Amino acid sequence: MGRRRCVARGGPGGYRIWGNKGRRWWGDQYEHCPDDLPVELNGAGDPAKITALRERCRALKC
Repeated sequence: MGRRRCVARGGPGGYRIWGNKGRRWWGDQYEHCPDDLPVELNGAGDPAKITALRERCRALKC
């Protein structure tokens, strides 16, 4: 198994997605851990599904 492209990392105030390929933070900061988002980014990478997951995670911010 190779190195993952994206991982969720916890920090003050929530979680962010770290992109190992670009070596920078990717997307917004989320209060709840976005489990499905890193799985999709490391897997098929379907843009429509990624957009839907980002919107769902954004809606959970409360």
